[in-house]
Amino acid sequence: MKLETFFEKFDQFADARDAVAKMRGLLIHFAVSGNLAPNDQRERPVALSLSGPPPDEAGLPSNWRCGLLGDAFTFEYGDNLPAPKRTETGEYPVYGSNGIVGTHDTYLTKEPAIIVGRKGSAGALNIAEGPSWTTDVAYFVRPPKDLDLRFTYYLFSTLHLDELGKGIKPGLSRKEAYALPIALPPLAEQKRIVAKVDELTALCDRLEAQQQEREVRHAALARASLARFAEAPTPANLEFIFHKSYDITPADLRKSILTLAVQGKLVPQDPNDEPAELLLARLMSRDTLASGRRKKSQPDLSFTADEIPFELPPGWAWERLGNMGETNIGLTYSPQDVSEIGIPVLRSGNIQNGKLDFDDLIRVKCKPKQSVMVQDGDLLICARNGSRALVGKVAVIENLNEPAAFGAFMAIYRSEVNQYLYHFIRSPLFRQMIDEVNTTTINQITQNNLRSTLAPIPPLAEQRRIVAKVDQLMALVDKLETQLAHSRAIAANLLDAVVAELTTRDTGEFPLKGRKRQLVSDNRMSVG
Repeated sequence: MKLETFFEKFDQFADARDAVAKMRGLLIHFAVSGNLAPNDQRERPVALSLSGPPPDEAGLPSNWRCGLLGDAFTFEYGDNLPAPKRTETGEYPVYGSNGIVGTHDTYLTKEPAIIVGRKGSAGALNIAEGPSWTTDVAYFVRPPKDLDLRFTYYLFSTLHLDELGKGIKPGLSRKEAYALPIALPPLAEQKRIVAKVDELTALCDRLEAQQQEREVRHAALARASLARFAEAPTPANLEFIFHKSYDITPADLRKSILTLAVQGKLVPQDPNDEPAELLLARLMSRDTLASGRRKKSQPDLSFTADEIPFELPPGWAWERLGNMGETNIGLTYSPQDVSEIGIPVLRSGNIQNGKLDFDDLIRVKCKPKQSVMVQDGDLLICARNGSRALVGKVAVIENLNEPAAFGAFMAIYRSEVNQYLYHFIRSPLFRQMIDEVNTTTINQITQNNLRSTLAPIPPLAEQRRIVAKVDQLMALVDKLETQLAHSRAIAANLLDAVVAELTTRDTGEFPLKGRKRQLVSDNRMSVG
């Protein structure tokens, strides 16, 4: 397979992650391995003394030369600027570790150079086409006369210099850089390689622009598709927009489903359903009669019309969570309480994708109070976490094989309408409400926050229809997400296979791959 074929087949793996970036990487790989431009045996090799193996041993044309980076290049230290310091109006660019940081009226080096980050953005590369100044956080490298500036830049970009600056002592070491193996073609071939890279890079740019234009169109289509789904939230419509609107993600669909559910737009209303007000009256009456439920310290849970976020369908009603059920915070325990046997304690990590997960279960040998023990049907909520995104994640307590408690950074909510409220707490509406009251730097939902949250409550019969419809649509999203992951994996595998074929079968392994140790042992340069 030739590189042109790779471009021709781009549509087959365009959905693979970083497809264009991999194409650019392939270009550079071809550029420095003797497979991008024609070789002319009549052209003389570079006039440099290199310490590497013969070209034929490395799988290269005979007029290429192999060696170490330090054989051909010198990394020179940049320098602090003399007074006056850099300005924005000077004639010459001033380079820091990762690009131009100003200008100056004088230059440190007159010749064109490659700027290599030394500290900070170690290994970052920039090209100075003319006179420039390099600060002391970078090196400047002036290619010998037999080496093209742009080819040198492409060569350096394949050496992963940034990885050399991640050791115990951050910063790019010249000694380590000098030990890297390189291969150099004749100067005329270097220029042909640069021209070919420029030509194919322009093609990459066009492909990338086409992708960006397609993304803009897809974004508009996604908005229209979600509006269509809101008007008719059927499985058929969900599947249609998922396949036709590439910008819609499974997460977008889940949010849309839950938003429609709590707005009364997911299933039709039935005027024969008992109104939610009667359901709420019964719930609050039972709550008042239950012993120990009401505490004098509990805040006033009434609300005014001004607090209502939006108008609800007929038969629905707004109510605070604290008026419909009870909530509590969990068990505080010490490391000494942790044991291999004992009562399991459910924590944030035991909620995965809205479900209970028992893989990472902590047990304690103490005897928790009944108030921190969960019951079947409870909602387990992450009330405090270092990650704001994880605060509010929720699961229904079910399928417990033994009694269990819940941890201090968790909360439970217990009511007779938890099946519906589970979806409300997962909805963007609940997240918005919690974010509005949680203005401190601590990511948490306090007991007062949870009790004071206003929830849109449908009639009980409609709650059951909503739960059934949400479950149906979420299962379909899960199925579609699996299909999407499979198709993307196929595209990624195809891309990897094509890249592998291009970089091995037709081109041979990278010329100096695996030779670093031998070349380093042969290096007799004194470097620092």
